[in-house]
Amino acid sequence: MRIVITGAAGFIGSHLSETLLDRGHSVIGIDNLITGDLANISHLMGRDFVFIKHDVTNFIHVDGPVDVVFHWASPASPADYMEWPIPTLKVGALGTHKALGLAKAKNAKFVLASTSEVYGDPLEHPQKETYWGNVNPVGPRGVYDEAKRFAEAMTMAYHRYHGLDTKIVRIFNTYGPRMRINDGRAVPNFISQALRGEDVTIFGSGSQTRSFCYVTDLVDGILRLMESNVNEPVNIGNPHEMSIEAIAKLIIRMTGSSSRIVYRELPEDDPKVRQPDITRARTLLGWEPKVALEEGLTATIDYFRQKMDLPGR
Repeated sequence: MRIVITGAAGFIGSHLSETLLDRGHSVIGIDNLITGDLANISHLMGRDFVFIKHDVTNFIHVDGPVDVVFHWASPASPADYMEWPIPTLKVGALGTHKALGLAKAKNAKFVLASTSEVYGDPLEHPQKETYWGNVNPVGPRGVYDEAKRFAEAMTMAYHRYHGLDTKIVRIFNTYGPRMRINDGRAVPNFISQALRGEDVTIFGSGSQTRSFCYVTDLVDGILRLMESNVNEPVNIGNPHEMSIEAIAKLIIRMTGSSSRIVYRELPEDDPKVRQPDITRARTLLGWEPKVALEEGLTATIDYFRQKMDLPGR
């Protein structure tokens, strides 16, 4: 198949590109490199991979047939969407519209990268796909949450009105190699601070929970959804829930660091809990995560050591 991926130079987009190439597909990667990095895809050059630097909030032109469009372009860390609030809204709204337009013009399947953030600070736990969420539309995080909620609404409108074969994957916290050192999210923050021997910073008490899924498991779930006949949203994430403090302590132990934990004020509207109900993924896709947390963290820590040019243990 000939596949277009927006946000191809990002953390998840680059892994998606690589796996699709490994499966024998042709990939056209599009990215404006605001948060993406060519280093994530440089090893793909010379394969059946074409890179186009382009802002997908503008018209997307691709010559020739296209079988699938993956819309993965978006800042995805709270630090990013605090810095780029308007581009975050634009890529979720205008970018989704342009990517859907490309899929419609090519009669291609469309797969949207949505997020557990559509659930906001959830009052239902764990979160099922039927939960409508608890989002503050005018809070600082609202630029990302509402952009993705709008993207889902537009995707379903194209499915219902134009008959487009669309998929929506609600991605929960994901980690792995190619995360940026200065990403701002818990795992990369904790690893980079621990490796430097700096204080490991927790926002809030550390009792808030997250569920961490390794990137290869996520990509497997995404591709199962792509190949399925499912059109409703599907949670893809690891249901193993743990506190932020517990993950910080685990990373300090695994890096052999002497870092201590310090606590800072919790940002506005930060979710207190996050855990996917993956019944739909298990039932409809036969998917569940396989990579244990310590196994995934070992690979991620090794990547960060290399990226930060630090000696191995």
